[in-house]
Amino acid sequence: MSTSTKGPDGRPLKVRVKTSRGRTTSQQKWLQRQLNDPYVARAKREGWRSRAAFKLIEMNEKVQLLRRGLRVVDLGAAPGGWSQVAAKRIGVEEGKGKIVAIDLLEMDPVPGVTFAQMDFLAEDAPQRLMEMLDGPADLVMSDMAANATGHRQTDHLKIVALVELAADFARQVLAPGGAFVAKVIQGGTEGTLLANLKRDFAQVKHLKPAASRADSAELYVLATGFRGSAAPQEDERE
Repeated sequence: MSTSTKGPDGRPLKVRVKTSRGRTTSQQKWLQRQLNDPYVARAKREGWRSRAAFKLIEMNEKVQLLRRGLRVVDLGAAPGGWSQVAAKRIGVEEGKGKIVAIDLLEMDPVPGVTFAQMDFLAEDAPQRLMEMLDGPADLVMSDMAANATGHRQTDHLKIVALVELAADFARQVLAPGGAFVAKVIQGGTEGTLLANLKRDFAQVKHLKPAASRADSAELYVLATGFRGSAAPQEDERE
């Protein structure tokens, strides 16, 4: 149950969870935060599947990630908020571009989006993906997060490891000039990740969309100008 205080217009000002039977303290806090999150309410009003849709919308407004006709991969796509945004921005309803959404979980269909329920770490995943796209990708995007343990340093290490795997996948499927964007957590140990991205991409930077909660250490890393998998490595030139 929950209670709320109403304003002069009769609308609730803040929702408070009244009972916590069967919930942990962290679950109780998460539920109360969700109930009072304006982005959650806005997502419901506007038909987005998750509040995360606004993170991609805001990043796209800053750096124009999504352009008409792009071929896009959405890793860890469920429930589909990012796929919804990408589909609208690249023009799939007009037959422009392609999107393949990948997740281990099932996902309800998004108009114009091809969904593949599979592990992106599978050996044949890059080849299958490019077959579905009819070629290499222009953008690989990931809002994936590892299951939280509640221990900040451990959670940071887990998500950095996950982003590194996503980046490796991106290197296998991106066309030269392509881009990669993924969720990371501030923690001071992502130096190797950033150094590797700077080696393979022309520009690497962090973004913090307004839809990311202010009290969260969540950031997004954006790497653009992929140099291509054919770029010679140091040991190949010796």
